[in-house]
Amino acid sequence: MPPTLVDSNVILDIVTEDEEWQEWSAAALEQCADSGRLVINPIIYAEVSIGFSRIEDLDEAVPGDYFTREPLPWEAAFLAGKAFLLYRRRRGARIQPLPDFYIGAHAAIQGYPLLTRDPQRYRSSFPRLRLIAP
Repeated sequence: MPPTLVDSNVILDIVTEDEEWQEWSAAALEQCADSGRLVINPIIYAEVSIGFSRIEDLDEAVPGDYFTREPLPWEAAFLAGKAFLLYRRRRGARIQPLPDFYIGAHAAIQGYPLLTRDPQRYRSSFPRLRLIAP
């Protein structure tokens, strides 16, 4: 199985012990880890960092020996911009934040499945992206 890009909401569910989603997110993350590498990028790292006051604590929550840290490919940045533009043209107002487009584009460009508990954010902009979601 190819590596899996892990959306920040899955990691946050686990580290914040979210009552509704922690169990699903932890089980899905473990299953993906058993099948291959887990990947995060700087956008995901930044979104998860909001809950931490020290980088050492963040690095303990998303350890480099468990999550491969990849840079955002330039092609993904281009695709994210195009997907965001199409989104704005279809809906008008900016509701979905640009970082979600970077995350979806990274997975799409690399051919990675995306582990997320919020598949609607990605389905319309990246219809061929393989999603692992509830």
